[in-house]
Amino acid sequence: MESSHTALRAAPRPARLDRGRQAAPQVFERLRNAIVALELPPGAPLSRAELAGQFGVSSTPVRDALMRLEEEGLVDVFPQHATVVSRINVDRARQAHFLRQALELEIVRLLAERHDAALVIRLDHAIALQQQFAKAGDFESFIAGDNDFHAQLYAAAGKQDLWTLVRSRSGHIDRLRRLHLPSPGKAQNIVRHHRLITRAIEAGDAEAAQQHLRKHLSGTLSELDKIRSRYPEYLTD
Repeated sequence: MESSHTALRAAPRPARLDRGRQAAPQVFERLRNAIVALELPPGAPLSRAELAGQFGVSSTPVRDALMRLEEEGLVDVFPQHATVVSRINVDRARQAHFLRQALELEIVRLLAERHDAALVIRLDHAIALQQQFAKAGDFESFIAGDNDFHAQLYAAAGKQDLWTLVRSRSGHIDRLRRLHLPSPGKAQNIVRHHRLITRAIEAGDAEAAQQHLRKHLSGTLSELDKIRSRYPEYLTD
């Protein structure tokens, strides 16, 4: 099995981390991004010593980052033995989907009632960027653009803290989405749904905005059986 050091090096090597107080959050973000992007796949071992050497920090920030990842269910820690990237827990993915859908249905209703023209312009810009990433096959930038689209909805509604909450619960569903994204037509469907949600918000049609959002968020879980058949070693109930 590929080591954590090798897996992380598969991506472009970023700048060295700040050795001060912000080191642990930076290690956490970098590891979390690598796990969600499947650069560190389920079952990949995570060596504290290797990670500390790669990031150029002591073992303490790495330990703190791994503890946060364990809290999110993204790593499994076996004391005195090993730390590995967790398998994708389908139940946790469903719960994250439930939480996000409940929040975003209310958010798009609120935004449709506000008629915020500036928000529509920002959303259209985010969609245009996503379209470019989709055409280029740049999945990581596409996912970042997807997150930006939804983060703007929360920000426009004044619910940024709820976006932080959703993100902290979404590691398992995000990994499912990453497995599903390369499927033919998936990226274009996401872009299409974003356009439909935006046009409904622009038109002040709260019911249509909620309808399109519900279909948008349910796309990956509706294909769960196919994903499981392709990646049985990655998933657990």
